Amino acid sequence: MKAFNRGIGMTSQRTRDRLVERLRSEGIADSRVLEAIASTPRHLFVDEALASRAYEDTALPIGYGQTISQPYIVARMTEQLLEVAPRVVLEVGTGSGYQAAILSRLVEKVYSTERIEPLTTLARQRFRQLGYRNIRVQHSDGSWGWPQFGPFDAIIVTAGGSEIPPALLEQLNMGGRLVMPIGDRTHQVLASVTRTPTVFERVDLEPVIFVPLVGGTG
Repeated sequence: MKAFNRGIGMTSQRTRDRLVERLRSEGIADSRVLEAIASTPRHLFVDEALASRAYEDTALPIGYGQTISQPYIVARMTEQLLEVAPRVVLEVGTGSGYQAAILSRLVEKVYSTERIEPLTTLARQRFRQLGYRNIRVQHSDGSWGWPQFGPFDAIIVTAGGSEIPPALLEQLNMGGRLVMPIGDRTHQVLASVTRTPTVFERVDLEPVIFVPLVGGTG
C-alpha cells in the first residue's frame, strides 16, 4: 500500500530526535516514553500530504472530524499510565492508531476501540503493515469499554466528555489508572483517575482540548 511505503528520508531520525528534545524541555521525563516516540514513525499515521509536518508538536487532522493528538499530549498521557506499571491497557478512540502504537512498545497488550469504521480499518492495516502484533482493535462504542478482556490495568480515553462513562470505571482494575480529558467542547482538563479500595481518586493535570466523546458507531 502506498501509504505505508513512504520513504524515511523525508523524516530523518534527526527530525524525530528534535521532537524528543522538545518534549523533554516541556517536562516529559520518562525515558521509556521518549524512546517510544523516537522510534515510532508518526509520518505513517497521517495523510501523505501532511507527512512533512508529522514531527511537529501539534495535532493534525486525520479525516472524519478527528485528529492525531499532539505528541506532547500523547507523551503526557502515556507517562501517567506508566506510573501504575500496567500490563494490559484499554484505549478508547483508536483514531490514527498512533497512541496505541506508542503504548504497544511499553505494555504487554493494548485493546483499542474506535467508533468510526473507516478509521478502525485503516488502523488495523497500519498495525499489520508495521508489525504491531500486541494491539487488538474493535469497531464499537468506546463508552462501553471492552468487558470481554477487562478488567484493565489502565484505560486511556482520547476524546473529551462531561463525565467518565461508568462502564470504564467498572472495567478498571484495583490500583489501575484512567486518563481522560473531562469537560465540554471549549473547556476541558486532562484528568488522572486512580482506583483505590474505597474511592476513585482524581487529579486534574492541565487544560486540553480534544474532540468530543460520542456514543454509538458510524
